Amino acid sequence: MSQVIHFISIGGSAMHNLALTLQQQGYTISGSDDEIYDPSRSRLQQHGLLPAEMGWFPKKIHSGLTAVIVGMHAHKENPELVKALELGLPIYSYPEFMYQQSQQKQRVVIAGSHGKTTITAMILHVLKFHNRNFDYLVGEQIDGFETMAKLTPDAPVIILEGDEYPSSPIDAQPKFLHYQPHIALISGIAWDHVNIYPTWDEYVDAFELLAEAMPKAGILIFDESDDMLDVIGQKERADITKIPYLPHPATIVEGKTILVTKKGARVPIQVFGQHNLKNIAGAMTVCDRIGITEDQFYEAIPTFKPVAMRLEKVAEKGGRVLYRDFAHSPAKVEATTEAMKQQFTGRKVVAVVELSTFSSLNKAFLNQYEGTLDAADVGVVYFYENASDGNPEAISTTDVLHAFNKPGLHVFNKPEELQNFLIDQQEAATVFLLMSSGQFGGLAIDALADKLL
Repeated sequence: MSQVIHFISIGGSAMHNLALTLQQQGYTISGSDDEIYDPSRSRLQQHGLLPAEMGWFPKKIHSGLTAVIVGMHAHKENPELVKALELGLPIYSYPEFMYQQSQQKQRVVIAGSHGKTTITAMILHVLKFHNRNFDYLVGEQIDGFETMAKLTPDAPVIILEGDEYPSSPIDAQPKFLHYQPHIALISGIAWDHVNIYPTWDEYVDAFELLAEAMPKAGILIFDESDDMLDVIGQKERADITKIPYLPHPATIVEGKTILVTKKGARVPIQVFGQHNLKNIAGAMTVCDRIGITEDQFYEAIPTFKPVAMRLEKVAEKGGRVLYRDFAHSPAKVEATTEAMKQQFTGRKVVAVVELSTFSSLNKAFLNQYEGTLDAADVGVVYFYENASDGNPEAISTTDVLHAFNKPGLHVFNKPEELQNFLIDQQEAATVFLLMSSGQFGGLAIDALADKLL
């Protein structure tokens, strides 16, 4: 008999991908949500899984369901969730369900505040290049993969991008704690979720729990240059193998980054920056533990393309270039800005960061950005300022100038003023970097690229 699974908030990026991969495995899938946007919407529609109407319908919850998977977008009082609880149905968060389905597999979890999507994507790219059989869960759509999740009965290994956010509305545990990894990589710890982890200590605790929860004979791989990880890596667990890593040796020739191997061979790559050299070293360490040799890794990595919005080149023309990056937290802003300056030595770099997340617009957190734009020749900050809302906690331009503490910093609140400023810079500057998880107030990036370049 076919297993029937219902998704509460099927439109989420991980949720809809899990729904698609389960449908491919022959499960009968139903789902609900109160809002679904592209690309989720089109993909669900294409596979016949888009709910007929938006909203929550308790009648969709019945005793014939094998399981209910609930996403973070739903609330505790969600009428479908309430009914599922009343009926005593098995209810899972998606990390719990992934674990249930992969208990017979070798589980590899990639965690950390930054770099985890890229490291996961690198590992998947190398495994696919060498035709290995594997399952996976990754946080973004990546080049060469149709879905962000794959779950099959026969793959011997599963690569899971694990984040530290709560698992579901009825389960506050960090998602990655459900996976019980045989191999865990922690790429770095940089506190940037004050809405979930009000203090730095609470944030670090989550990663310590991940290290402590590993089964015997587990392998913990960590970035040796990250102070906090060094502490976690030195924790007393004699039954775990600890493997630190450092950035992969590389050289830059005519604006191209080239890996230098232990044997002295040179391997050109399509990503750059110290943070990506760390990502490569971490991915390579994991691959070594799951049966990919160094030579096989070097054979595959030159064709790896940057993940969307991770130092992604938007356009290049006449000696000018425009990049976009998802960087929004202080550590990411600093690493990305430094990467651009190192890659384009001797060229004038204009770096723009948008403050759009809960943390970045929080007065108490803002000083974490001090010095993060120092590598840029011209530093720019954009944030939407709604002066009429009367919020005493709202940050001001003065707060931003004080927090970043960068001489000559430019701060804008209106997208058109930001655009005009950037166009004014085009005579003097040749490298432009836009960093945000938002939209710069609706700025049309492609149109901006045409004007800039």
